Amino acid sequence: MAVMTFPPSTLERAFELARSGECTNTAEIRARLKSERHDQVEAHLQGPSINRQLRLLCEEAARNRQPA
Repeated sequence: MAVMTFPPSTLERAFELARSGECTNTAEIRARLKSERHDQVEAHLQGPSINRQLRLLCEEAARNRQPA
């Protein structure tokens, strides 16, 4: 039986991008999501809690990429 896989939701993809270090801030995450044709990006990422979590993940990813 084949397993169906679905692309990540807008919010899931935002967190993937933040953790990956591909985007350094929430503005870059929004732009990337829009370029990937995710729906209602602004609506999904409008809350202060979501923005804080994404910002902290971006900062953590940047610290982890810096050489020791």
